Amino acid sequence: MRNTIKEELVENGYVVIENFLLDEEVEQILKAGQDLCLEAPAESRTVFSTVNCDSNQNREKYFIESGDKVRYFFEEGALDDEGNLKVKPENALNKVGHALHTDHEVFSKYTFSHRVREICWQLGFKRPAIPQSMYIYKNPGVGGEVTPHQDGTFLYTEPVSTIGFWIALHDATVQNGCLQFIKGSHTSGVHRRYIRNPDKSSNELLIYDRPAPIYPASNFTPVPVEKGSCVLIHSQAVHRSDKNKSINPRHAYTFHVIETDGVKYSEENWLQPNSESSFPILYE
Repeated sequence: MRNTIKEELVENGYVVIENFLLDEEVEQILKAGQDLCLEAPAESRTVFSTVNCDSNQNREKYFIESGDKVRYFFEEGALDDEGNLKVKPENALNKVGHALHTDHEVFSKYTFSHRVREICWQLGFKRPAIPQSMYIYKNPGVGGEVTPHQDGTFLYTEPVSTIGFWIALHDATVQNGCLQFIKGSHTSGVHRRYIRNPDKSSNELLIYDRPAPIYPASNFTPVPVEKGSCVLIHSQAVHRSDKNKSINPRHAYTFHVIETDGVKYSEENWLQPNSESSFPILYE
């Protein structure tokens, strides 16, 4: 007898839910993602790096102020020194975030769906909220490596409550950079934090509070999934993905859920709700 979603999450730190979306729903989200590529403004081309933590987004307000906006982040190899595209627009983006769930009709539809509410209910959420969402591109040739990390590094709550919903929009394989996890790593706490710099005189707006831990490559288990699958990710589960070495794209839509009932969202987190409203509630 298969464990429940909650039991499997507690055991492994992640859960694969197959056939979470129908093919036609996947195609609708893919179309929205492709449209975003063509809408990306030329005047604000900002590179997003998952490897170099001393990169521009640490110093630019474009990133830190993206929590309630739709903003565009490019692959490192997509731009020349003057910010001109070196690749086709549809292959240039690393991701778009972080308010697709509130500012885009298609992404809002699936983020606040009955399926998502049902999963959150099964996991025991009482008053869940959505702090962020992202469309992630991992296109052939330019889709870069995502180094080992925990989502709790970026979205920290006390007690721990953050759950990631990672929805595959193409088949995710070892060749094109599927997710890889260290099973059971979610029981070891949050290993480091990515926070707003308390030193207001510094040029670094965002900092890590400690050096990155070293995770042996042999500890990771690849988790290939078919398009339409949803991977639930515990905030402390260590995961990564390789560069896309195939000829096939590996797009994904992802968002995070946090508990707001009796749970404190850290004021140190890089992402903060704006001064006029809190994160949107899924149900209460």
